[in-house]
Amino acid sequence: MNATVRSFAHLVVGTDDLDAWQAFGSDLMGMQVASRDDDRMLLRMDEYGYRLDVRRSDHQGFLAVGWDAGTEAAMHELAQRLTDAGFDVTEGTTAEAKERQVGGLVRFRDPDDLYDIELIWGKKRATERFASPNGTGFVAGELGVGHIAQAVTDRAVYRRIYREIFGFRLSDNVEAHGGQAELEFLHCNPRHHSFAYIEVVDGVTPPKGIAHLMIEVDDFDVVGRTYEAVQNGAAPLRSTLGRHTNDRMTSWYALSPSGFGVEFGHGGILIDDETWLPTRYADAHTWGHKRVKV
Repeated sequence: MNATVRSFAHLVVGTDDLDAWQAFGSDLMGMQVASRDDDRMLLRMDEYGYRLDVRRSDHQGFLAVGWDAGTEAAMHELAQRLTDAGFDVTEGTTAEAKERQVGGLVRFRDPDDLYDIELIWGKKRATERFASPNGTGFVAGELGVGHIAQAVTDRAVYRRIYREIFGFRLSDNVEAHGGQAELEFLHCNPRHHSFAYIEVVDGVTPPKGIAHLMIEVDDFDVVGRTYEAVQNGAAPLRSTLGRHTNDRMTSWYALSPSGFGVEFGHGGILIDDETWLPTRYADAHTWGHKRVKV
């Protein structure tokens, strides 16, 4: 067996303001509130029980990122590869698997000690049809939640995890900050990329951390309407409307209530590994995406 990660399964986020997250994730972006109590809110994007798990926490930001291995055997194979490579992998309890709504999970710590990286199998599907409060349709399903982009301190460690162990394939590279740094974009299914990273360069790039989470919708008019709402104060705008050179996504960026960026876009290309040739770009943006001070 040659196990690989199949998709971006879920995200666990910490916040001190669940009301703000409901206004941001559901009222503005259109995710469905699957459940909510005083300490936790689950947000749906598709046929699965949830995609975002928002927890009341003193930590503002990512708590865990879940990657779907597809099967129990594949999850354990990937876990063994991680262990053999020196990573401290622990298996989730039955109670933790039930809480995550999966058949099982293992986890280890992100090398920069930012959040837990989880491998799961058997993600639970909801019995009720997904119903966005404002009619938004998301490009998710077997393609997963979207993508995350991260500034990392050791490029080689992340390349080993995501390419050598998880089996991600190279999509392309983009030069950044006048060629002093480089973004690497990786895919695990036809979505152009599910994970992207840039190595921290002192005085050039931002410090280590999550740059943004990308969420894709199936209608460009939704991108326009939500962009207009953000311009009118629904959330802090981080980057203006623009289009990327590599995945062709047309999008804007806002600041989430947990302090990380969220890209909201439409029109990302899909990759066919039989014909795809990785390439390089001198810039990440065809037009737009002008950074806004927040």
